[in-house]
Amino acid sequence: MAKASLLPAYLAVGADDLKSREVQTRLKGRLEKGLEAFNLDERVAGPDMTAGDLVASLNTIPMGSGFRLVLVTRAEKLPKPVSEAIIAYLKNPNPGCTLLLVATSLAKSTRLYKAVKAVGPHAVIDCAPVKRWQLAPRVVRMAAHYGLAMDERAAAELVSRVGESTTMIDAQLRTLAAQCRQSGQATVADVERLIARTAEVKPWDFLDAVCDRDAAKALGLYHLMQNPSQIALTSLLCGRLRELVCARSLAARGQGGMLAQELGKQQWQVKNHLRWARRFADGELEACLAQAAACERGLKSGDDPESTFLSLVMRVCGSGATA
Repeated sequence: MAKASLLPAYLAVGADDLKSREVQTRLKGRLEKGLEAFNLDERVAGPDMTAGDLVASLNTIPMGSGFRLVLVTRAEKLPKPVSEAIIAYLKNPNPGCTLLLVATSLAKSTRLYKAVKAVGPHAVIDCAPVKRWQLAPRVVRMAAHYGLAMDERAAAELVSRVGESTTMIDAQLRTLAAQCRQSGQATVADVERLIARTAEVKPWDFLDAVCDRDAAKALGLYHLMQNPSQIALTSLLCGRLRELVCARSLAARGQGGMLAQELGKQQWQVKNHLRWARRFADGELEACLAQAAACERGLKSGDDPESTFLSLVMRVCGSGATA
């Protein structure tokens, strides 16, 4: 966003707070130094906002030789008259002013979205959150910004503990960077030791711990789950075990790279399967799968759900398994 290339308006749309804040910070950083208080008008959209007042601000001549920035957050809450006034204004905008609309969501079919998009090819800035499976690589890059080395397993553990909010992740990365300053890196053990779990445990986090044969972590996650369904978890575990049987079979034939294709999944969905499969000896996965089927029958027949399911978990993790 160089000064010479600033457009009359931008729309930062999406629920990723960190991306949105970065956009706002970059534009504010372009304001002429010393005149920020005069050339920045920040507003929160709401029912009391009036079209005349906002358009008057947009048409105000900036002080100094720089530009004026009018920043409107929660733009999805703009009253219709204000939205229509912005659309009309963009047909003949003030060349000395840039409007930044920030919205969590705004349909592409709306007149306001189309009006901003028509301003220029880069007027709409995508601030949509990345998929959960894409978060770990991004967290690794975010950590590097603080001078902290972190692999994807440690990053995934951080996401598991604090959730998918990039704002929360960023805050915890600052904590990790301060605590791990001497070593300059954060391991899975560091994340477990320093970051409290605030996010709800997801079933796949539990399944991953079981497949890692980490009994302590699996049991800890299980007990943190709210009203877990042992039958549902057993069914999910059966499915995962079948996938690991396939992974081990393909690996034995030197065809491990075909796993995603064989299972009809994306590569990211099976990126740890071969590593997990190697933790089991010949025939062990098949035995675990048989016990999982027996557990499922027992749960449906009225066996004690807690003890029956946890016995299965311990069997899959294995008494001699390593984390």
